Amino acid sequence: MRAHPLATDAVLAFGAFVAMVVGSFADPHGPHGPTFGTRTPEPFSLLLMLFGAAALVFRRRQPRAVLAVTCGLCLLELTTGEPRAPVAMCTVIALYTVAALTDRPTTWRIGLLTMAGLTGVAMLAGPLPWYAQENLGIFAWTGMAAAAGDAVRSRRAFVDAIRERAERAERTRDEEARRRVAEERLRIARDLHDVVAHHIALVNVQAGVAAHVMDKRPDQAKEALAHVRDASRSALNELRATVGLLRQSGDPEAPTEPAPGLSVLDELVDTFRHAGLPVEVIVQLDREAGPLPAAVDLAAYRVIQEALTNVRKHAGPGAKAEVSVVRVGPSVEVTVLDDGGGGGAEPPDAEPGGGHGLLGMRERTGALGGSCFAGPRYGGGYRVHATLPVS
Repeated sequence: MRAHPLATDAVLAFGAFVAMVVGSFADPHGPHGPTFGTRTPEPFSLLLMLFGAAALVFRRRQPRAVLAVTCGLCLLELTTGEPRAPVAMCTVIALYTVAALTDRPTTWRIGLLTMAGLTGVAMLAGPLPWYAQENLGIFAWTGMAAAAGDAVRSRRAFVDAIRERAERAERTRDEEARRRVAEERLRIARDLHDVVAHHIALVNVQAGVAAHVMDKRPDQAKEALAHVRDASRSALNELRATVGLLRQSGDPEAPTEPAPGLSVLDELVDTFRHAGLPVEVIVQLDREAGPLPAAVDLAAYRVIQEALTNVRKHAGPGAKAEVSVVRVGPSVEVTVLDDGGGGGAEPPDAEPGGGHGLLGMRERTGALGGSCFAGPRYGGGYRVHATLPVS
């Protein structure tokens, strides 16, 4: 029926025509109710019923035009038919179609006009008395047609709204899943960058020192190689912990070591000191206010790690760094300064090929509702300042 609406309307029109023809042979005023075979419709009435049924074939394509045609045919039957044939059935079906396919204000206007017009003509211009039951029947049937069409339209709108909400919820769920996947990939990329950039930079520095003093000072070269071994072991451990997060439920048990934080800040600073970067650390945290949230603790650690890695890679020879972690009211402020080694510090983003260190720091702090500033200092050097809300 949905695939072939014209054929469906043709079947409906044929059924309406048969019903009208059968009803035109019935006398509603029989001694014991309606009786059949006691009257015969006029040929003109049969022609009106045929035209009205034919118009119903196009009721969904041109609903208002079909209603106008059927109303005109009904008016002809009401003023000339004797005995009267049920041509009004065509108008009832057409009015129902208009109400089902238009809005409520249009249904009220057209419905009231049709009801009043047909009933008024039937009472004032028809051959029957104005109080005849057939006249009241026209009023009732047209009114029920308009009400039924409006109810069907409201039901369809309700079902369509539910279907649209379900489809929108499905799309939103898919978009949310894609967004979560993208955020998780970005977080893993930041962690991998922080771990690899820090440790590989230290390994590179210590390996260069070992190669430089290998012949003249083998003891110092041996110490540098030991630092290379420690840095590479730390890198492997952190990579193992990060990659373990990607395992599925059926994979072997992932590492359970805690994520790094400010509690191991001294160990982090020692790795840079061993690499030849003097670092001064000042930590002022209110212990009575309780420990920092894990996400804030990790973000502060990563910011310091990345900032010191940039100092070691980009600052001039003999550079010194200062690290301060201060809790100020509802936030923690992390500051990393360097003096540029006397020759100024080259911004990390100016390195050939670019980098993701500063971007990663800004993304980490922004994800927690904080902020991060990084830029050259007046007089030389570089400054990284991050503000992380505790709550």
